[in-house]
Order: sequence, then C-alpha cells, then structure tokens
Amino acid sequence: MKISEKWLRQYMDLGDLSMEDVAKAITDAGFEVEDVIPMSQGTNLVIGEVLSCKDHPNSDHLHCTTVNIGDEIVPIVCGAPNVAAGQKVIVAKPGAVLPGGEIKSGVIRGEVSNGMICSLSELGVDKHALSEAQLAGIEVLPEDAPVGYDNPREYLGLDDTVLDVSLTPNRADCQAAWNMAAETAAILKKDYKLPECEGASDAGADVDTRLVVHSEAAGCPHFYGKVINSVTIKESVPWMKELLRASGMHSINNVVDISNIVMLETGQPMHFYDINALPAQEITVKEGLDCEYTALDGVTYHLQPEDLVITTENKPIGIAGVMGGDDSKIEETTTGLIIECASFNPVKIRNTARRLNLNTESSIRYQKGIEPLAAKKAIDRAVELLVEYADAKGIEKTVEYGSANFVPRTITTTLDLLNGRLGTAFSLEEVVDVFDRLNLQPVVEGETITVTVPSSRTDLEGMADLSEEVIRMIGYDRLPSTLPVMEMTEGKLNPQQRQRRFIRTLLTENGLQDAITYTLISKAKKEDAIYSTGESLELPVPLSEERRYLRTSILPSLLESAAWNLARGNKNVNLFEISELTSKSGVIEHLAIVLTGSLDETKWLKDSTPADFYTLKGLIEVLLERQGIGENRLYFKPNKKDTTHFHPGRSAEVYIGKDLIGLMGEIHPTYGVRTGVKNAVIAELDLDKILKTKKSKVKFVPVSKYPSVIRDLAFVVEKDLPASRIIDVIKRSGKLDKESVVRNVDVFDVYEGEHVGENEKSIALTMTFQSDKQTLNEEKINTVFNAIIDAIQKQCHAKLRSA
Repeated sequence: MKISEKWLRQYMDLGDLSMEDVAKAITDAGFEVEDVIPMSQGTNLVIGEVLSCKDHPNSDHLHCTTVNIGDEIVPIVCGAPNVAAGQKVIVAKPGAVLPGGEIKSGVIRGEVSNGMICSLSELGVDKHALSEAQLAGIEVLPEDAPVGYDNPREYLGLDDTVLDVSLTPNRADCQAAWNMAAETAAILKKDYKLPECEGASDAGADVDTRLVVHSEAAGCPHFYGKVINSVTIKESVPWMKELLRASGMHSINNVVDISNIVMLETGQPMHFYDINALPAQEITVKEGLDCEYTALDGVTYHLQPEDLVITTENKPIGIAGVMGGDDSKIEETTTGLIIECASFNPVKIRNTARRLNLNTESSIRYQKGIEPLAAKKAIDRAVELLVEYADAKGIEKTVEYGSANFVPRTITTTLDLLNGRLGTAFSLEEVVDVFDRLNLQPVVEGETITVTVPSSRTDLEGMADLSEEVIRMIGYDRLPSTLPVMEMTEGKLNPQQRQRRFIRTLLTENGLQDAITYTLISKAKKEDAIYSTGESLELPVPLSEERRYLRTSILPSLLESAAWNLARGNKNVNLFEISELTSKSGVIEHLAIVLTGSLDETKWLKDSTPADFYTLKGLIEVLLERQGIGENRLYFKPNKKDTTHFHPGRSAEVYIGKDLIGLMGEIHPTYGVRTGVKNAVIAELDLDKILKTKKSKVKFVPVSKYPSVIRDLAFVVEKDLPASRIIDVIKRSGKLDKESVVRNVDVFDVYEGEHVGENEKSIALTMTFQSDKQTLNEEKINTVFNAIIDAIQKQCHAKLRSA
C-alpha cells in the first residue's frame, strides 16, 4: 500500500511531523513501513529560461547556454540533446545538493558553467514513472512556468513523500487510502476529516433508467450500475495527477483518473464503460463462457468456464475484477458513461488473475478482500467527482442487484479481561480512548465495554482482537516484563513418546538407519500404497505432479530411497521410517522397514546376518516382546491381504490377538523390478495400534541354576499344517507340577519327498527343558516328553517318526 504525505495532509493536520516520524509511529503500531520514498530531491533549485544555446566549441555533444534564473543570467554547459533557446527549465544553482552529489561552479572544456540544467531523473524521480523522452534529456516546463520561482519541485507536484506500507493479511481494509488515513490519525492521535460524499449517487433518483444489472454467478452477489448520459473528457486537475503518480499510476484523462482515484480512496475497484460502445443498457455477470477476449491492455486472453465475466447481450465486455475490455474503454470521443461497481468472490478473482498472469490494481484488491460497504462508498464518491470534474449531467437513478448484507457486529468485554489477557494495568479512560480513536463507538455500562465494529474492520471478531488493538495503539513498550503464570510440569516423555524412542533405538542398534522421506507423493506411489490408511488427499495447487498427494503408506517412498542407494553401489541398505500418514479417515502413524543384503556383517570372521524373512520376523518379535507384547499374543498368518506387493508364499500378516497390525515378507519379484529393489524384505506396521495396545510389564527373570536337557522329535504331519501349531502344542503341554519346563523350541528340519506321503511333510524339532525349582532327572523329563508326544499326535494328527 502506497500513501503519500500530500494525501494524508488532505485528511488531517500533520503539523511539523516528518514522514519519518509518521513511518515510525505506523511501524510501532503493527504496520511495517518498508520504505519512505521522496518523489524528488534537490536543494537550491530554481525555474530558469534558456536565452541562448550554441554548440560547445571543444565538444561534439555539449552545448553552451545562457539561462535567466530571475535575479541573474548565468552561463551553463549542458549535455542534454534536447536543450534549446526559449525553454523553461529546472536549474540547480552552485551549492545545490542532488541525489547524485553537489553542484559546483567550474570550467568544462574551457567554458564557464555556473550550475546545471536538470532532468527529472537527476532529481531522483522514479525512472519507471518517466517516458523515454524524459529519460533521454532535460525536463522542459510549460511556457507559463514562472522564471525565478525557487521551488520547481512544488510547481511540478513532486514535493511529496510516499510511504510504502506492507499490510498484514488481516488488514486488507488499509488498501483504501481513507481507511489508512483513519488508521494513521488514530495512531497519531489526530483528528481527521474524509470527503463527505454519502448519498451523492442518489443524484438522478427521480429519473427512470433503462439500465438493467444482473448476476447469474454465485461469485457476484452484489452489483451497482448507473448511467451518466453526459461527461466532458479533459485533462485531470493537478491534485489527481499528483496522487496517482505518488501511487505509481499514470494519468490518462479526468474520467479514467476518477475511477482510479476512487479505487485508491475506498479500496473498491469500479469500471466506467463508454455508453455508446455497449450495444444495450444491460450488464450481466456470468460464468461458463469459453472464448477469446481482448482486454484493455490490447492482449487477447482465453476465457474459461470458471472465469467470472461481465457481459451485455451475452457478449463479454470485461474480465470481472481483473480488467475491462478494449472495445468499451473511455476514449476522447466518449460522451456518456455506464458505471459498474460490483462485489466478487476473492478466490474466483485470484484463480483467474493467476491463470491469465494478470495481476492488476483491481484484482489485487479483490483477492485480499474488500469491506462490505465499499461499493456504496465508491459509487457515491465517483458520482461526486464526475459532477465536479467531468461536468456530469443526465444522471439516471442507481440500479442494484443483491445487497451488501452487512449487519454491524458488536463485541463485549471488560477492563479486567483486557488487562488480564495483556498482563497490563491500563485505565478505563485509556482503553475507551483507543476504541474512540478507532471509531468503534464504545459504550461503557458498569464494568462492561461494548464496541460496534465498522464495516471496514472485518478482522475484528472477538475479545482477543480488541486486546490486540489496545496494546498496539497504546504501545507495546507499555507491556511489563513478567514471567507467564503457569503450572510447573515435569519435563519427561509420555508413554507413547518413550515407546517410539525405544523402537528407534532398538532398530538402529540392530543396524538399521532412520530415514525421512517425502510426505507428498505422485499418483503412481499413491496407487502403490501398501497397507494403506485410507483414501488419499489431493493438494488443490501442487508444486509438481511428483508432489500432488498426501501419502497413506510409507513403503513406496522408503523403497525409492533404497533403490537410489542400491543404484549407486551402496550394499546392505537397511532402512526404517516412522511417520504420520494423513488420509480422509484421519491421521495414523506407521512404521515401515526395508532390508536388503545383510543386516550386519563381520568380514574377517566371514559371519553375517542375512536380511531375510526370518530376520525381519525376529526383529518384529523382539520389538514387540521388549515392549510387553508377549509371544503368546503375537501371531503371524499367511498373507492373503496383499499379494501384489508381497511374495504370496513368503509373506505374512501380523496380528496382536485378533487385531491386524501390518504386513511383512519378501517383496514381490514383479514389484521389485518396478521399484528397482529386486531382493528385499519389507514390512509396514500400524504404529498407532502398537502404541495403544495394552502391554504386560517386562520383568527380569534370573537365570536358572539348574541344568538344561535337550531332546529332539520328528513328526509326519499334513503338508499345510504350520510349524507354529506344533510349537504351540509343545509349550502348552510341556508342564511339570504346573511349571512350564519347555524353555525353547526350534525347527531344524522340514522334509518333503519319497519317504513321506504326497500330502505330508516331516518336521524335526529340538526342545530345551529346564526348571527354576529342581533338577530334571530322566524320569521327570520322560514324563513331560511323553505328554508332549501324546498331545502332538492327538491335536495335530501327527505320526511320530523319531524321538
């Protein structure tokens, strides 16, 4: 937001305050003033008249001039190509200080020069605001410029300073100069007076009009239109041109300039159409058009169905909220106007402006938000200025579609609440004064303060906003230095955090590396989700196709990292990742593991732990058992859930009790080729379920002081009987005097072939017996051993092969 010193002084008496003082006060109140920009600079300047001009005898580009500066005639050597006798010019006398340095008398190639004839760029005027001719030579003033006048900057309207204010997103209201002036007056504790134009658009209220305005788009809920049958196109008055120039805009003519001045003053963009350029006095806002359209900048744009378009008789006459059309613009021949002043949906305007790469002063204001009553203020102000500066006549009544639907909001608070929130001891008078200055119309009843929020302050919603207004207006330096009052809490991890840290520690101790991969993924990875948490969420405006979706599974990303490392010669890539996954079902935390090659390796001993199915299974078992989820609650069942990503015969579903907590096993060969990880074991587990599962206490058990005994068994069983079923029977049956004496069971051989039936297999197991209470003699071991054999034969329909 740019606002100039002259503009502020129109509304209030700044006295002897400099713009640096104003900028500091505004910054202290919560607005960042990015720069204080003088429109021009220079001291000891005067308006002069070139009396004579001839070529310099010792140069091919310099000129020797004599210049009348009012009280004397001085010789000046000038290098500008456009200098000529009879011109009124700006002269910097010796001793003048310009942005480029100090001007001194001297001799240039043998000719005396007492000063300098200046261009506007040499006075520090923004080069972007100057024409090529102005940049190429000196500034030639009008013929009636007073010779000897010692303030040419004032004569040109360049004696101004501009504040470049960076607005926070909640203060879009200060895009309007009127609102910014009111805010500045409140900060500086000054009285201010805005132009009184309310009701000016009621002019012509008794004159019937043929104009019809309408909206067929939800993105345009409110629309004013007005016909002015006669206007005079001419040059704008100086104050308009100066304020436009200070705002970075060029003056076109009085009518176009009025529309821009009103937009800058009220924050509400509006558009004037040449009444003779429209085929009918009917304006409708539509969407759904798909056509080419040439805008005011002369560029042809492709309008799409989602764009809001201003039309008449179904023909586009403007891109709503962005730019008017080239075929209905105000020309020198314009004799009458149709005014359009509408409210548009900010998102609609943002999308159109972004797609067309057309960020105009109008679209920027619509995108940031405009106060509900701005349209009425704008049309009142426009009619007032058109009558005064464009000889507007033949004014017809205003027509309106929809309404602003503005109901003033009231907020109630108390002094104790405000001071309690801020930690201050402000008096009631101080607080009420702030609300008065901000035009919040405070009413005090006992301890209660009620304020009425004006239409411009759409950011004020509750007591917290009022406390912010109080402290920023009184001053943040009034905040006392106090420590926050709060309950002391012990700094420690909660149970879930401890479990999560334990998992990370255990996995890294066993040779895995903790990985972090992208949360945003491509469509291919989304469709390859393994043990997905639900339907994926899509970003409305993704940065790239590779980062379009929020992932619902970790493994596809972790496999990509493994593939990247393997492709670069890294061996034994063993990774895990713990991450939250977001889907339409909510947020769930998962643990994923990828193992390749060897988990650990001692080369000089030629010893290694292969990263295979059983290694991964063991890791999962240890992970859960060490947290209190015993082997009696942990089950591995053949994988039938996902045989696309997992090898169908070498993978398993993992259960805690009856709850499925994940999938593990070898990667499917086809999927492995696709990902670039051909040989790997992978797992994805629901960490939320693991963390929330009720766990037993992990107790220390001393080593038994009694000797252990090892026995082997071999049974012939049905081919599809899992070994875990036999192990389970052994553990339940291996008791002596109510004590379980079976300490360990291992499968050491599985045989299928000619010595057993076609649908049978032989399983050989080794068992370790040990008691914590007694030495197991032969008789006791045989008793347990025979009980185990009987139980296996009955419960597993097994045939004893050897014992």
